Amino acid sequence: MAVEFGEVQMKFAELIWEREPIGSGELVKLCAERFDWKKSTTYTVLKKLCDKGLFQNIDGVVSAKISKEEFYTKKSEEFVDEAFGGSLPAFLAAFTSHQQLSRKDIEEIRNIIDKIQ
Repeated sequence: MAVEFGEVQMKFAELIWEREPIGSGELVKLCAERFDWKKSTTYTVLKKLCDKGLFQNIDGVVSAKISKEEFYTKKSEEFVDEAFGGSLPAFLAAFTSHQQLSRKDIEEIRNIIDKIQ
């Protein structure tokens, strides 16, 4: 997928995921309130995200082509691939070298591993 997002696009995407399906007119109003955007700005950003394959605007109704969870899963996989050569153990080692895991965190990780075995 390799979709690069700026902070503004991310906030816009979050807004759509929260409200979908949403009429494009309602989306324009929400963006005016939240981001102080003009109608043209909303449609420009929406078109960019539709072109990236995240959303669709069919007959004035905006909806996701990929869920928020799927998006973040793909972004996480891309990060581990790029930064750690796809090695989840290397990622965990780096993450835990500067952050103490709680017992609860450790137990949740163990449960995740147990489920996939």
